[in-house]
Amino acid sequence: MKKYNIISLLATFSIALSGGLVAAQQTGGAKPLRDGAIDEINYIDEVQKQDTAGRFGRNYRQQPPLVPHSIAQYQIDLNANQCLACHDWTNAGDRGAPTLSMTHYQDRDGHQLDEVAGTRWFCVQCHVPQVNAPALVDNKFEPSN
Repeated sequence: MKKYNIISLLATFSIALSGGLVAAQQTGGAKPLRDGAIDEINYIDEVQKQDTAGRFGRNYRQQPPLVPHSIAQYQIDLNANQCLACHDWTNAGDRGAPTLSMTHYQDRDGHQLDEVAGTRWFCVQCHVPQVNAPALVDNKFEPSN
């Protein structure tokens, strides 16, 4: 009899839990990341080009260059890297974009590759979009010469 009570209690609990999950999904508590429906085309804003006079200088030697445009909608993952559409050596001349450094085409042992090395695939590990934002804390940092 005791075993029967435990089984019926567990069954009741699982039914209540699944009913609660269905109710939570139907209330619309989760907000989608895209603006439109899933079958609509997700348009990406045009890249806003910036003249070289508006670019920020580097703050120390060997600092990776800052990205002078928004990359908010760029896909950079294991399958795709939209930065290479303009900055890969095969496209940069046609697009008027700076080409990647040749170090991006070397593997860990220094061998030249025809494609970007896997260790340099995720651009935003080093390169970040520039933004003219106020400092979050006061500091006396001076860039190097």
